Amino acid sequence: MKPILGIESSCDETGVALLRWQPDAPGKGLLAHALYSQIKLHADYGGVVPELASRDHVRKLVPLIREALAEAGLTVQDLGGVAYTAGPGLVGALLVGASLGRALAWALGVPAIGVHHMEGHLLAPLLEENPPEPPFVALLVSGGHSLLVEVKAIGQYTILGDTLDDAAGEAFDKTAKLMGLPYPGGPALAKLAEQGSAGAYRFSRPMTDRPGLDFSFSGLKTQVLLAWQKSDQSEQTRADIARAFQEAIVDTLIIKCRRALEASGARRLVIAGGVGANRHLRSELARAGEKDGFRAYFPRLDFCTDNGAMIALAGAIRLASGQHQDETIQVRPRWDLQTLPAA
Repeated sequence: MKPILGIESSCDETGVALLRWQPDAPGKGLLAHALYSQIKLHADYGGVVPELASRDHVRKLVPLIREALAEAGLTVQDLGGVAYTAGPGLVGALLVGASLGRALAWALGVPAIGVHHMEGHLLAPLLEENPPEPPFVALLVSGGHSLLVEVKAIGQYTILGDTLDDAAGEAFDKTAKLMGLPYPGGPALAKLAEQGSAGAYRFSRPMTDRPGLDFSFSGLKTQVLLAWQKSDQSEQTRADIARAFQEAIVDTLIIKCRRALEASGARRLVIAGGVGANRHLRSELARAGEKDGFRAYFPRLDFCTDNGAMIALAGAIRLASGQHQDETIQVRPRWDLQTLPAA
């Protein structure tokens, strides 16, 4: 199979990758990948500004593609197809990647495929050696999503639990901001939590006192706000609250994962998305797996956040099964994962 170009531009990171998919050789076939983060661009605003994000994708995408091609020793004429993120995400940002990806495929006379962003995350562990095989349960946790998905096969997805308000990553970022931590807040809060004292604070584990697999973190965020406002707001207190908050998020995710595995009967758990890079979550889920008899699968840290490699992989799998887009340029800022066709 000729190399597939993957393009990710759904939000504030521009990612490209070149992948020659090898179904019989998992963990192999990634030829090159390049990523540009817009963190500095949006830092002054405390969050992503969609128009600025779109403009920066325009500036960075072509140079990144050239960089990846040079790293792999390829030219565009060597490509066998193009995959791009078609949704969900910011509509302007999505259109940048989709327009370039579809135009390049048309010019080269190769097929193109629009990829579901969350399917890319879900399949990211397949980039590693000894990847999980369906059926499994996937926990997809990022700034915009907190999903528990039953995966019977690639393209056969059932959402078991969803977020009712703030996603886990969003709760991390907003909680960090209210305590005065720099942008992006989630990683800063997780780092600060390592300095916190155990048991200094304790927050509730939202929606774990009732049946169900949905998530809600807005109330937890309010608890932290009240605790911070009533505290002495010292550096140690900030660290103590950060630790208690992170423990509450991680415990909640683990409780829901255990319920999902029990309900589905699966013994494999995939964890992906930006929050999947959280070290405390990784260690606690690995420990829970040893205790309960399930195995947790994580992508490498580089592929937890948005990246082109996961889009190239998801696109390569679908192109290999004969799926591709027509010549229209379409994006879907909102897109139900369960509506995807089987691959």
